[in-house]
Amino acid sequence: MSRTLSSWIFSSARSSIILHGKGRWYSICIPNRNKIKWKLVFSKTCPYPAGSCSLDRTFSFPKAFRHTSTEEEHFSFQLSPAQINNILRAGELSHRTLDLNGKNANSVLRFESNQLASNSPIEDRRSAATCLQTAGMLFGVFDGHAGAACAQAVSERLLHYIAVSLMPRQSLEEIELAVEAMKPVRPILQWHRHPNDVEYQEITSQYFENLRVYWQHLLDLDAEPGFSLEEAMICAFKRLDSDISLEVQAPQENESMRNIALQVAFSGATACVAHIDGVHLHVANTGDCRAVLGVREEDGTWSTLPLTRDHNAYDEFEIRRLKREHPRSEEKTLFVNDRLLGILMPSRAFGDVQLKWSKELQHSVLENSCDVEALNIYQYVPPNYHTPPYLTAEPEVTYHKLRSKDKFLVIASDGLWEMLSNETVVKLVAGHLTELNMQKPPLTFKKPINLGYMHNLLLQRRSKGLASLDQNIATHLIRHAIGSNEYGEVDPEKLAAMLTLPEDLARMYRDDITVTVVYFNSETIEDYYRNH
Repeated sequence: MSRTLSSWIFSSARSSIILHGKGRWYSICIPNRNKIKWKLVFSKTCPYPAGSCSLDRTFSFPKAFRHTSTEEEHFSFQLSPAQINNILRAGELSHRTLDLNGKNANSVLRFESNQLASNSPIEDRRSAATCLQTAGMLFGVFDGHAGAACAQAVSERLLHYIAVSLMPRQSLEEIELAVEAMKPVRPILQWHRHPNDVEYQEITSQYFENLRVYWQHLLDLDAEPGFSLEEAMICAFKRLDSDISLEVQAPQENESMRNIALQVAFSGATACVAHIDGVHLHVANTGDCRAVLGVREEDGTWSTLPLTRDHNAYDEFEIRRLKREHPRSEEKTLFVNDRLLGILMPSRAFGDVQLKWSKELQHSVLENSCDVEALNIYQYVPPNYHTPPYLTAEPEVTYHKLRSKDKFLVIASDGLWEMLSNETVVKLVAGHLTELNMQKPPLTFKKPINLGYMHNLLLQRRSKGLASLDQNIATHLIRHAIGSNEYGEVDPEKLAAMLTLPEDLARMYRDDITVTVVYFNSETIEDYYRNH
């Protein structure tokens, strides 16, 4: 690593401003190309005590590559290409969609996903599932703050709430009858998980019971629920956030489950979820994750179609919405230093009950909880906190009818978008597709086919450089996000530096990054239009 780059890292780190406040909040500086962006995050200086419960789930990234000292003389940025690849590819997930006959009649051809931690442990989460009792596939990215607890819970639960909201009355009645008779319930979702994307088993039964209460509520409606997909997604988001709030207020004898409910409610998460059914694409977004469509035009050029808006102080619609919801006397204090009440960057999120509950309710819940400081939970009431709630989990839903020229969808946490623009991301995915296709020679088989012949074909592919290319597009994007220089090329020294920064320094230069790229089946989409 060059002396110039290392000196820049250390000088900027030492000049960072730390805002002390009982270990709860602090600001950090994220260099972003030609601008410096300050972002509020939460302190995690207080570790979980022995025997306490935490929802933090993370990939077992090779810790040996992460430094624990911020003294410059203790640093070594030497990583081999193989070590870099091992770190970058640890969270890779890919899935190809096939029907029972081994053919793809789905508009989703495949998806590829990956994560890279900056926080330790990572606070981002992701989900992907096929709806088994209704049509379509669901993909979600969740960006947690103040810990991973809320993002973990939302990633486990939200897709179920959406699927239940879409189910017809007869299906809901069948599930309810099966539960009453203590018979097995037909699965609602088929999950597509990374081996480390595990559920928190201890509290799964409580989550199921609250999901049951939700479908019972739908059954109590006088007529068929009949939600449109947009209504179903909005209802699911709002109901889950309400359940998160109520669960922490309910009496709980099990201390471990009580601690989990506290951590979930007092941390937060933004969420972006896509539902794809044939040519119908709906994206529900709460916060500052983002979904972008890659479009190949007739002349072969690529264009970008954003399907979400970032919900924060930079969005005029959000500013006007909050001003409508609160008295005119609070107009100047709703956003301070481009943060909601001077505290939070996103203006919509799950959890974060500190910005939703009254002061009295916060005090009551925390006063009746044991040792909340050990869970890194503190009562913090910001100045000018007069008319809560200031925060909502209600999503903004966008509908798009897929066309054959729509080739892929990128859903990612803001850790990616802080480093790369929408246009750059689409360009990188498009270039990766082109490079893969160019490097794959057609498998023209000569008869008779034998193992030796197949082996030679594979060697031919490898000799053309295919093995050196990231096969997972999400990895390719992450590599460019943290390693690109001013010319858009990956700088190996910068990449190694970004991967070896110590935990307390890494967050100053990059956020957690989670990326899911969904590729569409153009033939299936074309067939739809031919038949309609």
